[in-house]
Amino acid sequence: MNDYVVIWEWVEFAVRWTHVITAVAWIGSSFYFIALDLGLHRDRNLASGADGEEWQVHGGGFYHIQKYLVAPAQMPDHLIWFKWESYMTWVSGFTLLVLVYYLGAEIYLVDPTVAELTTLQAIALSLASLAFGWIAYNLLCKVFVNANQTLLMLALFAVLVGMSYFYVSVFSGRAALLHLGAFTASIMTANVFFIIMPNQRVVVADLKAGRKPDPKYGKIAKQRSTHNNYLTLPVLFLMLSNHYPLAFATPYNWLIASLVFLMGVTIRHWFNTQHARKGNPHWTWALTVLLMLAIAWLSTFRPEAPAEDQQAALSGQALIYASAPGFEDVTSIVQGRCSMCHAAEPGWEGIHWAPKGVLLETPEQIAAEARRIYVQAGLTHAMPPANLSYIEPEERAAIVTWFESATRSGSDT
Repeated sequence: MNDYVVIWEWVEFAVRWTHVITAVAWIGSSFYFIALDLGLHRDRNLASGADGEEWQVHGGGFYHIQKYLVAPAQMPDHLIWFKWESYMTWVSGFTLLVLVYYLGAEIYLVDPTVAELTTLQAIALSLASLAFGWIAYNLLCKVFVNANQTLLMLALFAVLVGMSYFYVSVFSGRAALLHLGAFTASIMTANVFFIIMPNQRVVVADLKAGRKPDPKYGKIAKQRSTHNNYLTLPVLFLMLSNHYPLAFATPYNWLIASLVFLMGVTIRHWFNTQHARKGNPHWTWALTVLLMLAIAWLSTFRPEAPAEDQQAALSGQALIYASAPGFEDVTSIVQGRCSMCHAAEPGWEGIHWAPKGVLLETPEQIAAEARRIYVQAGLTHAMPPANLSYIEPEERAAIVTWFESATRSGSDT
């Protein structure tokens, strides 16, 4: 058994689980506070001087919540800050980006048919784009600070569309949509780190010093929090997209990603309107369905199979797998048990696109996917699903022997 691969798989799984846990915590608190703020009763003259209040029931108890527009007259002894959910979501997400896309750049990040990039060039572009996202967004917020906020959102949407097209022009389809999600999530976390938390600290410092806080700090923080609220759902879609080739492996993946941001707006508008008790805009769901149908329609434009002269040469690692003992036998096994689905034109009834965009028709493609074949069909029985192609235990053993032999020979060179 290749201990390195097993350990690596579990490290990725642990980081991914951490990322999901922290994301659930952050999104949950974000959605709750936006709903709470919109649902506050502000038509009451409260003796406490609070801007609004709300009574809620949950878990067998009643909660009486009040919000102060700027700050209370005195700072409470115990103040809970909501920040670590956001920070740890970004840290775990970036760690996962490094583990999967940076250290696995030859498989997941770089696509020579899209752009001839070295691993270092691709990683540099990735890092620079994430930094650019915050700089561009923050500049837009400052330029449109006194303008209609809808205009600001349109300007941000234009940036997102531009980045969608940029990413699909330099990275693989899977990496492009994932990066657009990371680009947007980085803006959201930067909002918390650079704007929302510092503004709240200013207010706290003023209260402790006996000064009356300037309401502009709370107003700016709320604006950024609202932006995060509308960007959350598209980020979730983009993070899930790497499991669905219909989203990332089509010529119109950049347009699909752009339309997803519009769906995020329509869905959140319905919830926010409901929470604010301003009606029930069912038209938002109708528009969301239309946008989803448009995305499904765009995804039916299948990419043309690459010509022979467009196929990238095998990477150094793939060459090791291709030259390892047993590769011919493994090629025959994979072509016989897997390629009926993992093909440019799948032959299995009901499957119209290769699952996850993985092609296993040629020796070159099989060598390039060696690690996934080893994990999915050798080390575990995840593939084929329900063993529909009846792969034999001896064939799985042959895959394991081949891969581990290649790994040993690779470490010796």
